[in-house]
Amino acid sequence: MKLEIKMNSHQYDVVIEKNSLNEVNKYFDLSRKVLILTDSGIPSEYVKKIVDVTKEPIVHVIEQGEASKSFNNFEKILDVMIENRFSRSDCVVACGGGVVGDLAGFVASVYMRGIDFYNVPTTLLSQVDSSIGGKTAIDKLGYKNVVGAFYPPKKVLIDSNVLKTLDQRNLHAGLVEALKMGLTCDKTLVDLIKESNSLLEDIDEIIIKALQVKKYVVETDPYEQNIRKVLNFGHTVGHAVEAHQNYNLLHGECVGIGMLYFVNDDLKQEITTILNKYNLPTTTDISSDELYNYITLDKKRTNDDISIVLVNKIGTYEIKKIKLTDIKQYL
Repeated sequence: MKLEIKMNSHQYDVVIEKNSLNEVNKYFDLSRKVLILTDSGIPSEYVKKIVDVTKEPIVHVIEQGEASKSFNNFEKILDVMIENRFSRSDCVVACGGGVVGDLAGFVASVYMRGIDFYNVPTTLLSQVDSSIGGKTAIDKLGYKNVVGAFYPPKKVLIDSNVLKTLDQRNLHAGLVEALKMGLTCDKTLVDLIKESNSLLEDIDEIIIKALQVKKYVVETDPYEQNIRKVLNFGHTVGHAVEAHQNYNLLHGECVGIGMLYFVNDDLKQEITTILNKYNLPTTTDISSDELYNYITLDKKRTNDDISIVLVNKIGTYEIKKIKLTDIKQYL
């Protein structure tokens, strides 16, 4: 299946197809110098599939984990590209999860003021969320994505077969972003996740449904001025938990916890049941004051205001702008 994403003047395809990684050169223009960015946790066989069909591959491996989304790695990658004399006609390919995709996209956005960027997301989290929409970023001083740019990829290739090597914890954490899409916009997606007896058998349908929601949202609001804020459901508290825990909890695990702060009691119980099914955490011992301190640096804050996303009925949402201090009542 192919989804066409249209964001202002930029249009690109997201290809969702099993075994598509085996034909990556059919979808990407690799007949040039290519920086292939990956991390230490990605099976080498996936990277090799890209290397084998690339004219001039330069592979750069970062350590697995959120800590790698740093200025230090950003500079190292730029150094590699300069040392290897990359030109404006060359490109960057990300092969990995959200950290790799965010970092690779940000590098591509600034090198010689922008070169082509392709993405091969290899985690469920990146496949259903960060792989499309054009957000790229790195972290600074413990705050997620505080430095970045909107820079859409040239093309995205999603092969769900790569998820077979993903451990269960990461697979289930990635499912939370799909659940988020369903809770705000598509009840059938929530039902599919809730009732699934075999996640890997249902995974292509889950990915497609989640991406259809995100496609609509990012096309309607490319730069997060209005409706795109719905994608932040669960993230206001989730990012705070993630930073406080020094990224020892996975992003999806933190978002799952974060969603529970902005729903009514009935829905909180239903979401908790779904999270429990997939062995995902539902509580945190962080105090409300500590949460508030992290939230004060949230990107969704504007002066003394912040936008929050409330869900009280599956498939519906409310984006509410409140005073920053008023968020304490939700914590």
